[in-house]
Amino acid sequence: MATGIAIKRLERVVFEVPIIGTSPLIVNRWSEKAKAMMLQAQQTTARAKKEPKDPVANFEASQYRFEDGRHGFPATGFKAAIVHAARLFDGVTQVQVKQTVLVEGEGNEQLVPIEYGEVTMREDTPRNASGVADLRYRAQYWPWSAVLHVRTIAGQIDEESLLALVDAAGVGGVGEWRPTSPKSATGTYGTFAVVDN
Repeated sequence: MATGIAIKRLERVVFEVPIIGTSPLIVNRWSEKAKAMMLQAQQTTARAKKEPKDPVANFEASQYRFEDGRHGFPATGFKAAIVHAARLFDGVTQVQVKQTVLVEGEGNEQLVPIEYGEVTMREDTPRNASGVADLRYRAQYWPWSAVLHVRTIAGQIDEESLLALVDAAGVGGVGEWRPTSPKSATGTYGTFAVVDN
């Protein structure tokens, strides 16, 4: 007589992983103004008139903030860095990591709180899609640190392996002008390392 399928529920575990920045973190949140201008451009054929740049407003809008004023960074950015780091190891694939590892965030934007020494306004001159140089004003944190709450499935990856994966993610970094940025061959920002207990 055939037996029925017996499947046990997966056990989820959360590892608390403290990290410390090894280079400044540059952030660039989409501002509400930028999203409104994009929507307007997609709803009409008339070109919207460009307003003069407001460096301070751009700097403020580039920051990820909680409702209580704390600063943060998207948990999805840390997860992406961890998934990309899987390429640096034999025997593990990006698909496996993408499916079994999650970085928990807080609030509507799912942010990881960051601690920082100073936030400063950067002025950079990247090139836009047409190749024309542009002025960008963004927030930079230095020094900075965070505690990642990394959720995975028990038995899929042990704590030592997870710490190695998160530490390797720090080589590629997070945020703007990071080493793994697809649009830059010169990125050196947003790198981090796991803090050994």
